[in-house]
Amino acid sequence: MPASGVEDLLRELSPQVLGAVVRRYGHFDLAEDATQEALLAAATHWPAEGRPDNPRAWLVTVASRRLTDLLRAEQSRRRREDTVVQWTLPEEHLAPAADRRAADSDDTLILLFLCCHPSLSPASQIALTLRAVGGLTTAEIARAFLVPEATMTRRISRAKTGIKTSGVPFGMPSEAGRLAAVLHVLYLIFNEGYASTSGPELVRTELSAEAIRLARIVHRLLPDDSEVTGLLALMLLTDARRPARTGPDGAPVPMSEQDRSRWNSEYVAEGIALLSEALPQGPTGQFQIQAAIAALHDEAPNAEETDWPQIEALYELLLRLSDNPVVALNHAVAAGMARGPREGLVALEKLGDRISGDHRFHAARAHLLEMAGETAEAVESYVEAARRATSLPHQRYLHSRAARLHS
Repeated sequence: MPASGVEDLLRELSPQVLGAVVRRYGHFDLAEDATQEALLAAATHWPAEGRPDNPRAWLVTVASRRLTDLLRAEQSRRRREDTVVQWTLPEEHLAPAADRRAADSDDTLILLFLCCHPSLSPASQIALTLRAVGGLTTAEIARAFLVPEATMTRRISRAKTGIKTSGVPFGMPSEAGRLAAVLHVLYLIFNEGYASTSGPELVRTELSAEAIRLARIVHRLLPDDSEVTGLLALMLLTDARRPARTGPDGAPVPMSEQDRSRWNSEYVAEGIALLSEALPQGPTGQFQIQAAIAALHDEAPNAEETDWPQIEALYELLLRLSDNPVVALNHAVAAGMARGPREGLVALEKLGDRISGDHRFHAARAHLLEMAGETAEAVESYVEAARRATSLPHQRYLHSRAARLHS
């Protein structure tokens, strides 16, 4: 079996195997280590020896054996330290085996709920989700978020310890809002990949692609949830523009200047189909509204024909659901595009200090001032936006806009 095929299969099976082992034995932290070792063994043996008839069962068996070894080692260490803590080894359980036929159901969703437990910080939720469900290595996650591997190792270790000490059983959560937490984490992962907040690159394709993959899994498991469908539609409709978002030098290209023939038409079509499926189901949530806004952008044949009044109305609806300053900022821009830059500037001023520290506020103000013919003030706002931006491509782009107006 080709190595690339093995890698794809292992990434697909990783959360299913971990979910089966955790559901059967508990010990999330050790089970995650055991699963990673089973995946490594498969990556080593399968290309040369061939894939087993039941890859999932093979991985569960190997991970279970490795978990037994880890628990025995931990038990011995605790005994040496005269600790009275008792561990239960997998073979001492009375419940059916982890790889039993009835357990072939996919535990990925439960695993996502566990990784997004509210006791964890958002950073820990993201790191643990990418590690346990996404199957990324600690080094890959560290590179994606531009932090040292040692830092990410500590972050993931703290997250696993938090899961362990929380005492949360492996199963579907009873409290409301946990699905919302999962969707929010996937949304954050996608956004960091689509518009990186720091570092030399504008886009981190591996993160946005992973978020879409995970959103597809959740949609497959919860096909009737309209917000799950809305989130997947939003990701696809947004990511469809990625091929045209950067120039040859890596600098961002505004949507109004993008070559729309380079947009991913398959993603656009799939996203609109998903949105059409989600909206009638109701209730209408934030992700569905954002997807509807993205669809209006994607369906416009050119920037001039964008339906800005409808976009402004959708942002007004979104503001009723979320008093988010970024939403308010986008609403102000939409108002400026729909009713003239002066209207947008007035709406921006109403935000006060809620988002004035963010470079996006000053970039939006500069754009509206430029539309209004206030060149000197626009230059000042572009420079201020560049000063506050943490992404190098955004800094270069904003400085270039200021220089072009100043010349």
